[in-house]
Amino acid sequence: MAQGAVIHVTPGQSIYAVCVLGTETPLDVYGSAPTGYTSFSINASPGVVVDVAHSPTAKKNPTGSSKWSLDPSLEVSLRMKAVSSGTGDQKRTWTWGPHGQGAILLVNCDRDNPKSSTGDCKDAEVLDSKDLQDMSLVTLYTNTPRDFTKHQLLLHVAKSEMDKVRVFRASRGKQVSRYRPVLGPQQPSHPLELPGGQHSVDFYVEGLAFPDVNFPGLISLTISLLDPSNPELPATLLFQDSVVFRVAPWIMTPNTQPPEEVYVCRVLENADFLKSVTALAREAKCKLTIPSKEQSKDDRWMQDEMEIGYIQAPHKTLPVVFDSPRNRGLKDFPVKYMLGPDFGYVTRGPETGEVTTFDSFGNLEVSPPVTVRRKKYPLGRILIGSSRYPSAESQEMHQAVQDFLSAQQVQAPVTLYSDWLFVGHVDEFLSFVPAHKKGFRLLLASPRSCYRLFEEQLKEGHGKAVLFEGVKKKNQKIKDILSDKKLREHNSYVEKCINWNREVLKRELGLTERDIIDIPQLFELQEDVTGILKAKAYFPNMVNMLVLGKHLGIPKPFGPIIDGQCCLEEKVRSLLEPLGLHCTFIDDFTPYHTLHGEVHCGTNVRRQPFSFKWWHMVP
Repeated sequence: MAQGAVIHVTPGQSIYAVCVLGTETPLDVYGSAPTGYTSFSINASPGVVVDVAHSPTAKKNPTGSSKWSLDPSLEVSLRMKAVSSGTGDQKRTWTWGPHGQGAILLVNCDRDNPKSSTGDCKDAEVLDSKDLQDMSLVTLYTNTPRDFTKHQLLLHVAKSEMDKVRVFRASRGKQVSRYRPVLGPQQPSHPLELPGGQHSVDFYVEGLAFPDVNFPGLISLTISLLDPSNPELPATLLFQDSVVFRVAPWIMTPNTQPPEEVYVCRVLENADFLKSVTALAREAKCKLTIPSKEQSKDDRWMQDEMEIGYIQAPHKTLPVVFDSPRNRGLKDFPVKYMLGPDFGYVTRGPETGEVTTFDSFGNLEVSPPVTVRRKKYPLGRILIGSSRYPSAESQEMHQAVQDFLSAQQVQAPVTLYSDWLFVGHVDEFLSFVPAHKKGFRLLLASPRSCYRLFEEQLKEGHGKAVLFEGVKKKNQKIKDILSDKKLREHNSYVEKCINWNREVLKRELGLTERDIIDIPQLFELQEDVTGILKAKAYFPNMVNMLVLGKHLGIPKPFGPIIDGQCCLEEKVRSLLEPLGLHCTFIDDFTPYHTLHGEVHCGTNVRRQPFSFKWWHMVP
């Protein structure tokens, strides 16, 4: 219950004070009592409740009043029986969980104005009724005596928070112009008239900033009741109450969420690839978006440019694209062509300076919902690739991006080791697919599994079966691969790197070996620009797949053909199809694999938000 200012009683004088309905007002009796007095009594009018915290209990008098002894521990308060609907919904704090309380605020990061080049939160105007739907409604109710007009209300926000929120006040009329900004950047407070009688005023509140390293995401909107009756003195504070908002976090969606829209670029040599992805999207009943050449500028790495998530309040859910700082050919696509009505935009990273491959969002994944040592992560956990230990050559995702992801709180990030890879992205060795029971399986690239498969084929007399038939002039026989000591050493090293991540993932996602499927894959080491050996896929990396519900678009490995079938494809089918999944192998060899990427790297997916509401969890 909100609390009013303390009332100090003065013997022999009448004291007038405002008691706001729905609040508790302290009454200072002990401190106001004249010297020598030992007891007091209170007579209250109907509708006024007097609460006295005192021991021993009061002695009842025949008149109906009660008498208490004066004591330093005495606590007396007044409250009204009739509770106003306005203060009955007070939320002075914000708490997580299914029984939590507090208001929720969306960052108004979409663009309802087609003439604007930025999000709606950058301007101080309400475009139309659709713009209002991106905001939270706050209604202030007042009910005062008719002659109460000498008092004043002040709506305000802390100066440290005024650049994180904007409040519009609605006035009479149906025109959009009737909404004028009253709080926000450079506007920490707004005075309100207090006419007598019953009145209500509507305010619309929009978030201007996502939670981040220096902003926990909480904003308090406060109303103060002032008595300015003496013009020679500062106004007296009579009452104060607040509503606390939490800015809705940006949330990633894992492969296990149903797909809604697939994004893929058209480049000179990927016509067949594009046909395959189009057919897969049609099979999965997904919308397909292909940027124009002008929009993509021949940049084919759609996954690296952006990650599509969402924000949510009880009244609205909004897809929001998180634009990576990589800024290559597709750099303008998220902000120019995705940002729009009911499609938000956010970005983080250096305004100037160098970005690395670790800043591309092929290096940003999220797990399905998991439980780890009884701790629930109902929205999954974010996965970021980095170095295992710092060195002069080691790199990591830009700190501004990492800080942003951590500050959202609801998908606590896990750092994996990906610096051993030539490109350095986590999607080169892991993926998630939907499955029965637990809801998903983790797929890990596995040299050990590939060597075991090839050794089985050698024992069955298929040692001369070749890889890369039809895509490379020089084919590789199974027996030659198995006898290549250097390649064995490379993959022994890679296996150790993947096993390191395997144990991290088991620990941080609460997984067992039953939750993991090993996908046969070989790697080879190649010097990067610094002269350090890094791993790249030896044949198209099948774990780097496009997941559209039960439909999987897997890089065609061009493995050994045995009895008319690629043994690598058959092995993967035997692992995944019992889960109810449908495997489609897509030829990405020339347009993607030869450039150190695969199907997942060249595509992106907007997925359905979680049915679970983020505010019901406890981070």
